[in-house]
Amino acid sequence: MTVVIVDDHPLAVKGITAILSRSSNIKKIIEASNIEEALNIIGTEKTDVAIIDLKLKNEDGLEIVTGGKKINPNMKFIILTSYISQGDFLKAEKIEVDGYLLKEATAEDLLFVVDLVSRGKKYYDPEIIKYYKKNSENQNLINQLTNREKEVLYEMGKGLSNLEIAENLYISHNTVKKHISRILSKLNLKHRSQIALFVKDLENEYTG
Repeated sequence: MTVVIVDDHPLAVKGITAILSRSSNIKKIIEASNIEEALNIIGTEKTDVAIIDLKLKNEDGLEIVTGGKKINPNMKFIILTSYISQGDFLKAEKIEVDGYLLKEATAEDLLFVVDLVSRGKKYYDPEIIKYYKKNSENQNLINQLTNREKEVLYEMGKGLSNLEIAENLYISHNTVKKHISRILSKLNLKHRSQIALFVKDLENEYTG
């Protein structure tokens, strides 16, 4: 098996190379640091699996997947990322990435995933699935809110007081209190302090 590592951090490449060298199934390891180099390697070498850093300086590692599949439809692609982003995960899922793994994974995890995807299976890190499920559940809860309740929710997420929310939305203080009561009930939250964390999760979903 020939594996290409695409990462613009030399130390990361050395670490991944050291791990892959432990596998008797991997006969050749090739390195690339950007999209152009990676696609050139895929086009000229008989590569089987690519391990790609999601963020390559100002480049998107997912572009290697879309471009690489056109060059070699049978090749497998694994994305490595240091953080969880639902936006990136959904993009990766849409273009049918074979593996999606957090960089905090162990050496054994990486070897397992490389072997798994090389045999035509898919693997998505359990932590990413857990995060995605949580955000999906949050969105379902948000859909229960009225437009005005959503406005109040996001104002609360900014840490504003009831009086400040009332002034910003041109509604009475008592109306704000009623909206907050209904919001907490619909979102299955008990305390106002939980609102900020809930809103932060939603913002991560849209900006991630």
